[in-house]
Amino acid sequence: MEFYNYKELTKFDTQLVNATVLKQYTKSKLTKTGKTKTYQVLKLKSDDGFVFYSTASKKLQDIRYRKVQLEAWAGKISFYEYMHGFYCFSKILHLYPNNSYKNRLNSFIDKQHKDKDISLLYQALFTAKQLPYKLQKLFSNLGVTHLIAISGFHLGVLSTLLYFLLKYPYTFLQNRYFPYRSYKLDSFIIIALFLLTYLLFLGSPPSLLRAFVMLLIGFVLYDRGVEVVTMQTLLLTVLLILALFPRLFFSLGFWLSSSGVFYIFLFLIYFKHLSKTVQFLLLPFWIYLMMLPYSLVIFGNFSIYHPLSILWTSLFTLFYPLAIFLHTFGYGNALDTPLEWLMSIETKAITLEVDYKLLLLQMALSLLALYRKVFLYILIGVCFTVFLYAFYCIMA
Repeated sequence: MEFYNYKELTKFDTQLVNATVLKQYTKSKLTKTGKTKTYQVLKLKSDDGFVFYSTASKKLQDIRYRKVQLEAWAGKISFYEYMHGFYCFSKILHLYPNNSYKNRLNSFIDKQHKDKDISLLYQALFTAKQLPYKLQKLFSNLGVTHLIAISGFHLGVLSTLLYFLLKYPYTFLQNRYFPYRSYKLDSFIIIALFLLTYLLFLGSPPSLLRAFVMLLIGFVLYDRGVEVVTMQTLLLTVLLILALFPRLFFSLGFWLSSSGVFYIFLFLIYFKHLSKTVQFLLLPFWIYLMMLPYSLVIFGNFSIYHPLSILWTSLFTLFYPLAIFLHTFGYGNALDTPLEWLMSIETKAITLEVDYKLLLLQMALSLLALYRKVFLYILIGVCFTVFLYAFYCIMA
């Protein structure tokens, strides 16, 4: 299907494309004559799912998150470029009205907040709206980027919330009208349909897509008495998603999300003898340590507030459903004061250049830890050493 869409796009030198503008920013460069040329860069996602970049006049109005029809000169791109993302010249032919359901929801959220930045924060949380660079940098320095970007973690919180919201009304009706039905099966179908609708509404972010497919596979295995928390489940999920959506092979978010689940499963496999309370308390520390090398090698950003993300992650499981409840009834500004305090913190961040070989070592130890517990202890030692090194660098 992807190759067919690619051939259709490149059949002629130009093609009409309907797309949504994901990002829009101004850029300048020196021409051959020594003059400075200013223009705007657009990042777009087509209705067929491919992502590409183009340029526009510096006078173009702000059309972020708007849907456009444009003529794209993409006749000479390769299939690899089509899958990975490409640049092409384009001409905007039509700007569609700004009345999508997502924009209406964003407007509803915006009306509940006086502070523009807090409004953008909630829009990112609920509708996956891209944050401006200033806010991205702030949340990166605070170590809470993974909480702002919608991922499988958010899907897990939503699933749990829906499960308990449905339980009592369902059991009340079940006892009177359909005692032969299974709550686990029926609640899963209802929750899965709700989450699928939300997934499509957001445009199927890679990490959310991975979590949703894993939820489906996990329930099918659970319903048939097969153990769910295994690496085979994760492998099956990854292979199935890549088979259905091969473009995700080039998505960094997809691989980071899959890595996070890998380490959760690794923790649950080795520490399943611990009580549920202890697991709940230790898991955020474990995930933070295991994912720190990935963060440093890929992004290179570290601040003194990063370790507090362990606390923020635990508190977020309460904050997220509460924020949804308050916004539903028009009281979304009730939590603005603590958020204003958090966003006013003066963050001190440094850039650490960490060799990618560290990441290769981490991956090798992670795989070996599946077979020998001694490699698990070595892996923990390496990750903890990386944490001490990063903390030393920022305190020096």
